[in-house]
Amino acid sequence: MDADSRSDQTSRQKTPYESPRSERTSRRESPRQSPQLVVDKDGNLSLEADGVSLRGDFARLLPRLRPQNLRRELIVRATRVRGVASPVLVDATAGLGEDSLLLAAAGFSVIMFERDEKVAALLGDALRRARQDPRLSEVAGRMRLMQEDAVTGLKRLELRPDVVYLDPMFPARRKDAATNKKLQMLRMLEQPCTDEGAEALLAAALGAGPRKVVVKRPLKGPHLGGLRPSNSLAGKVVRYDILTGPPAT
Repeated sequence: MDADSRSDQTSRQKTPYESPRSERTSRRESPRQSPQLVVDKDGNLSLEADGVSLRGDFARLLPRLRPQNLRRELIVRATRVRGVASPVLVDATAGLGEDSLLLAAAGFSVIMFERDEKVAALLGDALRRARQDPRLSEVAGRMRLMQEDAVTGLKRLELRPDVVYLDPMFPARRKDAATNKKLQMLRMLEQPCTDEGAEALLAAALGAGPRKVVVKRPLKGPHLGGLRPSNSLAGKVVRYDILTGPPAT
């Protein structure tokens, strides 16, 4: 997931969409309020807490979708499959869907799983707006959202995906609390992946029988589930571990 979203802050009048009880946390934690979904007068959703606003915004990624930029994206290089006319990819940890958008622009039909109801609502709203945007409608048309835990959803797939992509929430780093309130807001809804959860997620991904499983990790982080990849592509901050499966029949 690209949870470090720099989405536009909504300044228009808003009407509460859902109002869970506030949760008291220590002074060092931010945001302190439980995030709320709100809808503005135009029907657009955002997630808000302590004056911080987060909204899915695919339009801001348009520069990265230009062909000359897209082909240089590490995630596109890591997930690429050859000899498949209409490849299918499952993004098992969709979050706000930014990685899915890049992959759909690269030619995949993308099935997105997002287990958290509020995050899925943000993603669904961003997808709705993208389908109404002539610049994004074709790409967004190749993206399908499932509000479901991927461990369960992968077992129920009626097709064999070419790629399963995993981007579990990274463990919190100290500087996150000071510099990234939007990421902290998401962490209140989606906890970092535990060892047990990682093993279950990886097992479900491999069990779906893809040509490859691609896992996004911190650059110096351990392999997900302790499983050594077949190959890795590393950038300055993250790396993509690639586990290849048997060729499709």
